Amino acid sequence: MNAAELRTKTGFPRPFGATPMPGGVNFAIFSRNATSIKLLLFKNAADSTSCFEQRLDPLQNKSGDIWHIFIENLKPCSLYAWRADGPYLPEHGLRFNTNKLLLDPYAKALAGRFDHNKEMSLGYNPKSHDKDLSFSNTDNAGAIPKCVVIDDNDFDWEGDRPLNLPLRHCVIYETHVRGLTMHDSSASVYPGSYLGIIEKIPYFKELGITSLELLPIQEFDNNENPRKNPKTGKALHQYWGYSTLAFFAPTGLYSSSACNGQQVNEFKTMVKELHKAGIEVILDIAFNHSGEGNELGPTYSFRGLDNSIWYILDNNPRYYKNFSGCGNTLNCNHPVVRSFILDCLHYWVSAMHVDGFRFDLGSILGRDQKGKLLENPPVIEQIAEDPLLRQTKIIAEAWDAAGAYQVGSFPGGRWAEWNDRYRDDVRRYWRGDEGSLPSFATRLTGSSDLYLRDGRKPFHSINYVSCHDGFTLMDLVSYNSKHNEANGEKNMDGHNSNFSYNHGYEGPSKDPQIMALRLKQQKNYLATLLLSTGTPMLLGGDEFGRTQKGNNNAYCQDNEISWYDWKLPVLHGELLRFAKELIATRLSHPSFRRPEFFTGKDGNYNAMPDISWFTPDGREHDWNSEIPAIAARIDGSEADVMADKDDNDFLLMFNSTDKLIPFRLCQPRSGWAWYRVLDTSLAPPYDIDKKGSDTISHDIPYQLAASSMAVFLSK
Repeated sequence: MNAAELRTKTGFPRPFGATPMPGGVNFAIFSRNATSIKLLLFKNAADSTSCFEQRLDPLQNKSGDIWHIFIENLKPCSLYAWRADGPYLPEHGLRFNTNKLLLDPYAKALAGRFDHNKEMSLGYNPKSHDKDLSFSNTDNAGAIPKCVVIDDNDFDWEGDRPLNLPLRHCVIYETHVRGLTMHDSSASVYPGSYLGIIEKIPYFKELGITSLELLPIQEFDNNENPRKNPKTGKALHQYWGYSTLAFFAPTGLYSSSACNGQQVNEFKTMVKELHKAGIEVILDIAFNHSGEGNELGPTYSFRGLDNSIWYILDNNPRYYKNFSGCGNTLNCNHPVVRSFILDCLHYWVSAMHVDGFRFDLGSILGRDQKGKLLENPPVIEQIAEDPLLRQTKIIAEAWDAAGAYQVGSFPGGRWAEWNDRYRDDVRRYWRGDEGSLPSFATRLTGSSDLYLRDGRKPFHSINYVSCHDGFTLMDLVSYNSKHNEANGEKNMDGHNSNFSYNHGYEGPSKDPQIMALRLKQQKNYLATLLLSTGTPMLLGGDEFGRTQKGNNNAYCQDNEISWYDWKLPVLHGELLRFAKELIATRLSHPSFRRPEFFTGKDGNYNAMPDISWFTPDGREHDWNSEIPAIAARIDGSEADVMADKDDNDFLLMFNSTDKLIPFRLCQPRSGWAWYRVLDTSLAPPYDIDKKGSDTISHDIPYQLAASSMAVFLSK
């Protein structure tokens, strides 16, 4: 970039951000309350001095609340940032400080890293006794990344489009881009990167999953955590990424090359290659807050551009409403912020080809500008009804950190939800909790109590037993209590109600009986998850026994605690084979992917309603009984009414007691016989056989071992 060749024109108010056009680049940014806006260009990401500056004329370069300018002869990959001047009146919710370089909210990539010296980016003087009421004269230009001008037309998609697989036919795999391939055992050419994901495509295909759900990949400051591991003294990081600072920008942390915009093409390459393999990409996105924190946090972007519009402020506007638990709350239903959210989603779908989104703390999207929950939140309804997003998956984490809990009642019509009721009820049943069977049966059949009344379908329930936030599956069966000491918060962080059980010893054990029971329980959990009605989500690594050593809140552990150890698939090959066969069984039988809820017609032992429940001795189950073991027969005829397809009938047996229980098998259809698909108590290869090779006589009681599950199909 030769600054001497640059010329300026008035420019255009839309689109927002930096947009390459014939002859140069157009810049547009929103600020209603700024009195002055300045655009700065830089040669290098770490530069503290710009090579070109232009103050925008409010008479020529402003349309409404949008400031804009066109720079002739400027090329893609150029680096830029903004400064905004205006009132610094925290007690009135205004925090302009022209000494702070600001990131463009619409920036599509950042170059450089955030400096460890956070004080440089504070809008106030941290040494003043007035704290945030004081004013900082420190310039932070050299301490934050710079925005990169991106040309989204400079990529060959080779005809790629979002896959948009029907949700009910999906098996979602939740994973972390960096953690997947960062461990030495991954032998990755591009460890911890988007390209590293591509290296694992053969594994994903062999496993059988259909969709990757990636923890946040939008740009964030991984150095924001000030704590150290009290055991090792090493600095802790923001590993999960739920602290977004540039919602349009894939983070350069996961780029295999220099991060001056190349991360955009690397992300696109990852999506394209996954799509070629038939695998979707779902992004976890956190519109509930930003990485600027509370009133004592840094000024990186939104706070310095128009604090009172971007955030929900307290009655005393010096402070922030904190429905996110992270210091601030984005003002999602303000028209400006609402448009920003839709523009962002449009970008990731149209320019980056993603297939869906999981909205972190999604209930915050339902709060008004005072923080109250709305009955018909505009942004939630708009996302659901948006014409560009109509085929895009939208999944809500239907709660927030301020007490809103909307599982089963999230507004907006077609939203799917993370079903934590499923997680807890399934855990309680297999742990052997008294009275847990009725809830377990409801979760197994799609959670009609949650989703039937408002017209949603079973597949709107995203079923999971474990996720990034909590114990891994291995830890669920190995620990009674969380062990988060390495997080530096005195083990005060993380969930306390885990419904876990260590089976006699806390942590890793060499006792063969304990190890065998833990393995069987992992199979029980996986079989329940993959054969339940609804959409299953598998936490990455659960299929081969990944452990976080009892840490159920590994948000700050960018190390071996969180990284996937790829020696485990060999060490725990029996579990991995079981998971693969389970996924294949689910995807080959529409009985487990029903588009409608079971009707559960009244019937007797020899009737064939769509589902029938029986006691171990073959009588119709009485839901008022205390029997913790049960059998369910599923009628496979018209299992997929949308495709007019029939399936095999299935018989599922569950025994969460500590005793062997004989089960009387239902009589199959005339001329048919029962064949065993799985029994979690048996050694391989008899533990699972998706073809059902072994005939099981219905005249002889089936001996189902303690803490076991069995499945049979008729043919």
